[in-house]
Amino acid sequence: MSTIHMAGPSITQVEMDAVIDAMTTGWYEKPYWYVEEFQRTFAQWHGRRFGIMTPNCTTSIHLIMTALGIGPGDEVIVPDCTWIASAAPITYLGATPVFCDIDPVSWCLRPDSVRAALTPRTKAIVAVDLFGNMPDLEALQAIADDAGIPLLEDAAEAVGSVLHGRRAGSFGIASFFSFHRTKTITTGEGGMLLLDDEALAARCMVLRDHGRKPGGAMYVNDEVTYKYMPFNLQAALGWAQFQRVDELVAIKRNILQAYREALADVPDIQLNPEPEGGVNGAWITGLVIGRSYDLNKARMMEQLAALGLPSRPFFYPLSSLPAYPGMREIYEPRNPVAYDISSRSINLPGAMNLLPEQIGQMCEGIRTVLAEHRR
Repeated sequence: MSTIHMAGPSITQVEMDAVIDAMTTGWYEKPYWYVEEFQRTFAQWHGRRFGIMTPNCTTSIHLIMTALGIGPGDEVIVPDCTWIASAAPITYLGATPVFCDIDPVSWCLRPDSVRAALTPRTKAIVAVDLFGNMPDLEALQAIADDAGIPLLEDAAEAVGSVLHGRRAGSFGIASFFSFHRTKTITTGEGGMLLLDDEALAARCMVLRDHGRKPGGAMYVNDEVTYKYMPFNLQAALGWAQFQRVDELVAIKRNILQAYREALADVPDIQLNPEPEGGVNGAWITGLVIGRSYDLNKARMMEQLAALGLPSRPFFYPLSSLPAYPGMREIYEPRNPVAYDISSRSINLPGAMNLLPEQIGQMCEGIRTVLAEHRR
């Protein structure tokens, strides 16, 4: 059996040609051409006015939160089940993350949990498009508007997802994407911040480059900020990948659909949902194991590994991690769905080079393990 990889990109001659061009022509007259074009076209595709490329998605989140003035004493709402990057910049700034529960179908932030968590100290809501799934962003926007606070959309995992006719990344005052090597579009590492407010975008540009105003006097820094600049070679790869965005999203969606079809007759399991009237970009396929099986995610992964099949855990609740000591006691009673779904869910391979027969092997292994543990 050929090696089944969990994640990885699709790289073609298109990307190689762009990177070679950046290597040969992108040092003198056009040192940031690919950065500027990638920013412009990526923002335009999402219906946003401004795109700001960064070294990774985490730095994009840090930039926008800094620009919004979030700091000590403030609270920012995030879903309990997400990668830590969605919440880490809150701690960088001395603010407090407030973890909210997830929806049992979308696995994304629940509006009712958000509303219950609001306090006078709440300064922003971060909604995460988990694995390509999208939360009820219209409801979350209404909550944010009522509270007079910004909604931020973490679309790191959702290139190509669509909800109610709007692309993932077009919601809230700002959104951010990841171009990590595992993502649908990759630059190896990389991120993008999208927003519409001109003053806020200008502020982020200053924060991105050591406190220098774009076009300002040489070597004049108005304040001490960060160095979160991207580079032309990185952007050339991302720009080239973006020329293939429809193809790349289709590969991801086809993988999810293949899992759906192969496992359609297996009872009491759940895969990524397709929103009514929308599109799931399906960065990765999640599998929720029903309660009719005597299995948690750790045992499921162990037994798949014994069959030579890879998998990864569904994200752990952030409040359960050692990084946030003492939080489990507070949040496990508040976020029962996050703790329940996480405990019995895994992620399935979603590499761009995944073959139909490998998906078949995965599904046969899943069937074998589940059959042995049906209550």
